[in-house]
Amino acid sequence: MTDRIERVIKSLEKNNINAVFVEKKQDIVPLVKSMLHKGSVITNGGSMSVIESGVDKLIENGDYNYFNRFREGITPEEQLEVYKKVLDSDFYFCSTNALTENGELINVDGNCNRISAISFGPRKVIMIVGANKIVKDVNEGFLRVKKVAAPKNCVRLGVKSPCSVLGHCVSLENNDNPNITDGCDAVGRICCTYMVTGRQRVSGRITVIICGESLGY
Repeated sequence: MTDRIERVIKSLEKNNINAVFVEKKQDIVPLVKSMLHKGSVITNGGSMSVIESGVDKLIENGDYNYFNRFREGITPEEQLEVYKKVLDSDFYFCSTNALTENGELINVDGNCNRISAISFGPRKVIMIVGANKIVKDVNEGFLRVKKVAAPKNCVRLGVKSPCSVLGHCVSLENNDNPNITDGCDAVGRICCTYMVTGRQRVSGRITVIICGESLGY
């Protein structure tokens, strides 16, 4: 564990957020499995970190009551019902767009179902976070979204936004301190609502699993 990660863990714990470190991504599934119980009601966000760590396969394996909004053939109406199930789930799995050295969680959403779940609803929120997502502060976290997370996710999701072409948010083109809304009116824009979680009121509700390797965007 690096000194930087150790500082982040202490900051998270100070902010009433659980933090666990694993060296390798293959260590994540056994750790997560130890947190769950058979029949747990589980939901998740659209996280590449969850997929790359193998947690998606774990929660799909039949031991749990998993509501999968990505299943083949799901209708928009059924997907909306899954979104509603999130509020009463036992576990919600996701990542974070950036994690500051002060233990703040930076997240930006389009539909806002993910940041809603992080804020309120699920009894436990488990975040899978690679060391590549650690940043100095909130400002650097939002820049990470504009330079890394949003462009890559727009390409992955097929969103025709300026950042999917430029490789960075168009707001960075002509402004050293861009506003959130500068320059982008793309249909399906994924950067609609910005959220900073500075502290978790309910002790133990959020657990951040920090991996020493890179995961996700």
